[in-house]
Amino acid sequence: MARGKTEIKRIENSANRQVTYSKRKNGMIKKAKEISILCNAKVCLVIFSGSGKMAEFCSDSTALPSMLAEYQKQSGERIWGADHEMLNGEIERIKKENESLLIELRNLKGDEIGPLSPFQLIQIEEALQRGLTSVRDKQGRQLEEENKRIAMILRQHQIARRGGSTEEQVRDFREIGTGDRSVHMPFSFCGDPVQPDFPPERN
Repeated sequence: MARGKTEIKRIENSANRQVTYSKRKNGMIKKAKEISILCNAKVCLVIFSGSGKMAEFCSDSTALPSMLAEYQKQSGERIWGADHEMLNGEIERIKKENESLLIELRNLKGDEIGPLSPFQLIQIEEALQRGLTSVRDKQGRQLEEENKRIAMILRQHQIARRGGSTEEQVRDFREIGTGDRSVHMPFSFCGDPVQPDFPPERN
């Protein structure tokens, strides 16, 4: 007795539908692997389930982007628009720039400098000198700020010892901030000049 054909339609029961999907998906991936091996064919398979979960297979030495590019070339169908191509070009440019920066960083560390020309070595030396100068300048600014802070603390202690007023403290702090020469050498401060004790005048 001949077996009748099973009608292909959506499986309503969600559990049965999930089981069937899993079995058929695995079967398709298995067949894709077999044809890629047996026939030396380039195969890419992408499947999305009803819930949006993706499953994929690409044969060895094959990538989906290259397969899509080949499909576009063979079929004449335009898959990517101008915006996508521009973005792809920008990504490639950034990759090359990143590779160049990594090579430059290795050169600055003294690695892989053997093949470099004398002109390239001079450029690396100049870059190192600029970097050293920048570091020294930064350290100098930090030291100057620290000197200002120490000078302010010392001045505050001096004023406190002689019982200076709040207005006097503010005035002295402003002098520090407007270029007091003692800021650059905070430890050169000395005490107030000693005033001779004159006897009180007699009327």
